[in-house]
Amino acid sequence: MRAEFAAELVAVAREDPRVVLLTGDLGFAVLEPFAHEFPDRFFNVGVAEQNMLGLATGLADAGFIPFAYSIATFASMRPYEFLRNGAALHQLPVRLVGMGAGLDYGHNGVTHYALEDVALMRVQPAVSVVTPADADQARASLRATLDRPGPVYYRLCKEGSAVPGLDGRFEPGRAVLLGDGKDVALIALGNMAGSAVIAADELARAGISSTVAVVSSFNPSPMRDLADLLSEVPLALSIEAHYLNGGLGSFVAEVIAEHGLDCRLVRRGVADMPRGMTGSPGHLYRQVGLAPDQLVQTAVETLDLVQR
Repeated sequence: MRAEFAAELVAVAREDPRVVLLTGDLGFAVLEPFAHEFPDRFFNVGVAEQNMLGLATGLADAGFIPFAYSIATFASMRPYEFLRNGAALHQLPVRLVGMGAGLDYGHNGVTHYALEDVALMRVQPAVSVVTPADADQARASLRATLDRPGPVYYRLCKEGSAVPGLDGRFEPGRAVLLGDGKDVALIALGNMAGSAVIAADELARAGISSTVAVVSSFNPSPMRDLADLLSEVPLALSIEAHYLNGGLGSFVAEVIAEHGLDCRLVRRGVADMPRGMTGSPGHLYRQVGLAPDQLVQTAVETLDLVQR
């Protein structure tokens, strides 16, 4: 996803001279094509994320569309006040690119795990949050939000396979539904969509029908889409590479509560800070209970309880 998003940004910059790119001394071997083609529109500000956001805010106020790139933990937390009091307050089109959703930087340890960024960003009403599920959707989301008023936070994965059936579909404030099962809704945030589809296939072999809802944006958020879906199923399983509180699971709970729905919710994400845990993302997702077979087991066991 990282390379495809960067390539699409180059294509967009060819069409729109307002697009500029800033980096906090990161993105080597990925951002060079932009830097080589548009040297006057590329700025490496060094390891200084707050200054990067300050510069991006000034560029946006001057009529540019600045994309500010860093690892997701650094992009979302270090300059948070600058984003709130600058681009959000003044509704300026700063595009903050957070690389490495969830546990993508598995060998770097907890300092590099992006597990609270969605919670931080979605609490700011003026900040649009985009969490693509695969490379095609990342490209589509870039195009769909380029001229959106106000700031946008893109939560991107380093790698990742195409999600079957998604076909790059993206619309701000909408969920993409895959399947039409009525037993359980598997509601996946961004990069967990692929695992949700695998789990749905395994559930189907066990005679349990499911619908996968791919959630790729907040502010606007897919409140109506999820309310309609959850009014028709007895069980919802939220799936996110994020802490349990404040992200997708919390949003789904809000949907159920505010619409008075008779739907049981089980949240699956990261329950506690993964201190001392390193390894490949696949290994780490199994450690925190997000592997597809673990999701299947949760759905089967909970559905059995709900149907008794």
